[in-house]
This record gives sequence, structure tokens and C-alpha cells, in this order.
Amino acid sequence: MTSAPLIDLIAGARPNFMKIAPIIDALQAARARGAAVRFRLVHTGQHYDRTMSGSFFEQLGLPDPDVNLEVGSGTAAEQTAAIMTRYEQVLLREKSALCVVVGDVTSTMACAITAQKLGVPVAHVEGGLRSGDWSMPEEINRLVTDAITNYFFTTTEGANAQLRSNGVGGERIFFVGNTMIDTLLKHRPRFQAPPVWTHAGLRPQGFLVLTLHRPANVDDEDRLRGLMAEVMRGACGRPVVFPVHPRTAKTLQRIGVTAPNLHLTEPLSYLEFNFLVERAQAVITDSGGVTEETTVLGVPCLTLRDTTERPETVALGTNELIGSDPVALHPYLEKLYAGGWKRGAIPPRWDGFAGERIVTHLLERLGVSSGSVESAP
Repeated sequence: MTSAPLIDLIAGARPNFMKIAPIIDALQAARARGAAVRFRLVHTGQHYDRTMSGSFFEQLGLPDPDVNLEVGSGTAAEQTAAIMTRYEQVLLREKSALCVVVGDVTSTMACAITAQKLGVPVAHVEGGLRSGDWSMPEEINRLVTDAITNYFFTTTEGANAQLRSNGVGGERIFFVGNTMIDTLLKHRPRFQAPPVWTHAGLRPQGFLVLTLHRPANVDDEDRLRGLMAEVMRGACGRPVVFPVHPRTAKTLQRIGVTAPNLHLTEPLSYLEFNFLVERAQAVITDSGGVTEETTVLGVPCLTLRDTTERPETVALGTNELIGSDPVALHPYLEKLYAGGWKRGAIPPRWDGFAGERIVTHLLERLGVSSGSVESAP
């Protein structure tokens, strides 16, 4: 008797968990309808502490990983090598029929390469995104992954156009929407206040949320010191809540930034962080994913970067790309405080059904029946 085809789902860093959860939900629903398919959740361990990983599994209702590669910390090269060698051993024990990678982190690229070298087709969720900035590690990960991907699940028409311009045939591109937004919409009613909400006496639309984690912004002491000074000056006394990424914490400790209205916290859980985002007057960030969440939540977002791989959050959404010079914050904040921020709109197919669309296509590619999803237009 032939066993059901096995799909590997790769998750390694905090953003991956949000993106993979709706695919797991849809696969479990398809199995309940009788689809003969198996999946194996592979956690690479790229984010390995509880605040960056464990609480996400609990809050998003993810099953325990079937495999944890436990690669831990290290340079990009060290993590890439460890993920590749350890995932190779997983595939040699039982080869999957398909490897699904999400996003643009080291785990995405490393597992895609390993799978292809062993003859396992790769599907890339969020394929086709580009910032054009090769100084960003994520851009290199996107370029490499898409160069060896078989099936592309895209979030926007812009990503479709990018792939077509790279010579990818339309039969390999599937415009499904955004699984990160599936997760956001599903769990929005469950957002919960973190301790800082009470301790800092926060009120809706009366504070700013700050997130910084990109190496260009947080590794250099002078750069981070200057960023923090401009953010705090621009806040004009408003509380600034800054959940500190472990990478950022090391530099912050050295430069010793303090202010009465600056509230530093440990990395927050998914439900706690988005509770704050939804109620913030604005979010200042260098993250790509946060710009998508603020767009759907209707919250003004100021992105401290010169480029973005998510231009739809600027063209349609509530995000503004203000550049890498933090002095540029001030005119945007003045516009915000004056009530002149754009309202924004939600991009097409960011509707909560991306995971179901993805699984429908996956089952079709694998020749598995019972994958139709009537509720996913």
C-alpha cells in the first residue's frame, strides 16, 4: 500500500510561525475531509528562545514540531550550514514529496537548497517579493530561494509581475494572498494587553510603538544612538513602547539609552504585540511584516528604510517609507499629529483565506483528491 505524500513545512524564525499556521490549519481541515496527505513540521531552531519561538506555538495553536533541528545562534553562514546538514539528515531518513518554505529568513533559503539537491520540489510562500537592496540579508535569501523554487505562492500582483519578468511561467505562479494576514484576522479577537499597558498607563492612540532589528540599524552604536534620539524627540513626550529584539538589546545595553517616556520590554508574544499595535497612534519600524499588519489594522506606520519589498503597504496601505535618515521622521510625525495621515486600503486577497488557497493548489500538484475549499474565493 502506497503511503500518503508527505509535505515538509519549514519554520525557523518568529515571522515564519505566523505564516505557516494557516497552512497547517488548512491541511488539517483537508485531512478531516478525507484528503490522503501527511505533513511534517520542521522547526529549524533559528529562533530558539521562548519569547522568539515557544510562545508563538502556544498562542497560534501550532502543533509541536515533528522535527527540531535546534541550530541555535551563530553567524548567517554558521546557521545556514547547520540547517542544511541537519535538514539533509531528515530528508535522508524520509524523503518528502514537497518542501514548503515561507518568507525570507536563513531557514527559508537553507532548506530550499537542501531539498532541491535531494530532488524534492520546493514551494515558496511569499515568492516574488523584492526590495532591490542587496545589502539586506533577506534580499539575498529571497533571490536564492526564488531561483530554485518550483511553485510560487504570491501575496500581490506586484510579486506576480516580478516573477514573470524573471522568466517564471504563469503555470508556476499562484496568487493566493497573505497567510500572515490570515493569522492576524483569526486571532484579532484574542489580542491581550501586556503588562506595560497597565504599568505605563497607556491609552488608545496615546502612544507610539517602536521596533528595530535590522543589522544596519542596531549593530552600530552611533547609528542606534542617533535613531533613538530622533525617535524620542519626535515623540514629543508621548510614551514610546519598544519591545527589544535580542540583537538590539546587546547594543542598547552598551549605549544606555533612557528617557522617562521610553518603555523598554522583552520581546512580546504575538497576541500582546498586536494588542499594542492596534491601539497605537503609530508604529515606527524597520520590519517588513509589521507594515502588513498595520495596513490591515488601519494604523499609521513609519518605516525607517530606504527600500521595501512590500510596496503595496505604501501604495495602498497606511505605511510610509521615510528613509534611513531618522531626521526625516519629524515631518511625517507632524502630519500624523495634525490628523493628516492617509486612511489606506487593504490589498486584494488579504482576506483570511490564503492558507486554504495554498493547500488547494498543493493537493492538486500532488494529485491528491479532496482539497477543494468552497469558502476560499
